Amino acid sequence: MSVVNYTAVTEFILLGLTKSPELQVILFVLFLVIYTLTMMGNAGMITLIKIDSQLHTPMYFFLINVSLTDIFCSSTVTPKMLADLLSKRKVISFTGCLLQMYVFIVLSTTECILFGLMAYDRYMAVCNPLLYPVIMSRTVCLKMATGAFTAGFLNSIIHTSYISSLSVCDSNVIHHFFCDIPPILKLSCSDIQMNETIVFIFAGINTLGTFLIILTSYIYILFSILGLHSVEGRRKAFSTCASHIIAIVIFYGTLIVTYLCPSSSYSPTQGKVISVFYTMIIPMLNPLTYSLRNEEVKRALKNAITRKRITTFI
Repeated sequence: MSVVNYTAVTEFILLGLTKSPELQVILFVLFLVIYTLTMMGNAGMITLIKIDSQLHTPMYFFLINVSLTDIFCSSTVTPKMLADLLSKRKVISFTGCLLQMYVFIVLSTTECILFGLMAYDRYMAVCNPLLYPVIMSRTVCLKMATGAFTAGFLNSIIHTSYISSLSVCDSNVIHHFFCDIPPILKLSCSDIQMNETIVFIFAGINTLGTFLIILTSYIYILFSILGLHSVEGRRKAFSTCASHIIAIVIFYGTLIVTYLCPSSSYSPTQGKVISVFYTMIIPMLNPLTYSLRNEEVKRALKNAITRKRITTFI
């Protein structure tokens, strides 16, 4: 079997989601709509939080960061995928592939940690309301967010460095719509055991670690909510946390299936379908779940619309 050194590869061919021209057009329209909604929803969420002083709390500070990661994460993958759906030759350069992978790992790692921080924030707000303003101060929140992005950069450097040292066998065709770790490892004829171990360890720490923090936080929150005597208090607490849980289940479920399952059981077709969720669907759903299921955001949106109408009338 002939072996080509990874550094000699100048470009990769992305097979995309389908080879059917008719289905490609349909998918282009669908994902263009999703991408547009993602940009508008997350940008709108950031703007709404910025202009409403009552939303200047730790929870919404972290939500701004989640919206930013969603905007950049979706923009890292979707525009290239949309272009490929209308192109006969779906090519990405070697540098472009590694850069896309690097940025995506940074953002997905950061978002995992941010979800964990938001769960911890909800735990402190519900279970320790008296200590909440002290523990979750502005300085502490800034340090937490900085730590999340720093961890994302370090995690991505490790993965990208190891993958860039691999060798490719015969084909430079990636059975995916973007440069993700599992399909690229499938191209290599090098010993990828070290790479798989690194992916398993770091993905396990990042996904399962933060998921356990989230699960523990919400167990405590659940007991605190059930202990409330006020029915209205229980309803408000459930409403605040419900949207977070919905996003968490979908996001972590797809990531765990993709990165923690053995490479021998990896299916390119299944991998592409699952990847659609955490690269495009989740970034679109996040602002929707946090706005439609959150009374504070609804109130802020209503106030913003009312102020705009009054300003226009005047």
